[in-house]
Amino acid sequence: MPSPRTAWTRTALALALAAVALTSCSDDDTPSSVASKAASAYASATAEAGRALDEIKGGVNAKSAVKAGGTTTGSGGRAEAEITVENTTDATKSFAVQVDFKDEDGNLLDATVVTVSDVAAGATGKGTARSHRDLGGQVRAEVARAVRY
Repeated sequence: MPSPRTAWTRTALALALAAVALTSCSDDDTPSSVASKAASAYASATAEAGRALDEIKGGVNAKSAVKAGGTTTGSGGRAEAEITVENTTDATKSFAVQVDFKDEDGNLLDATVVTVSDVAAGATGKGTARSHRDLGGQVRAEVARAVRY
């Protein structure tokens, strides 16, 4: 079973590759073809994040126990949002959370997986979701999926 860190690393790599693909446009690219490639790359990155969460054995859906705070701009212009998880079980648990960063129209700009480890029984834990690149304009963070394990 891959560790949550391995799953996060795979997701980060997939998103980094998507960002590279988006910035390596040729002279033949039209705005619509670039937009189409971007949509495809982000759909692929989101799918990879989903696969990373699916690899967690013994996990349960915990989306209702996770909240995303407001989005701010951190170092390097990257979007950041505080993620709060609530462990309602009677044992220490960890959470893997897929966070989607979206623009004001609901378009997906970036996706990442955050791990909040070893949250005590009945306690809350916090983590920070960071976009993989500079995201301009109004950006909001949205919890797409969460797994407690």
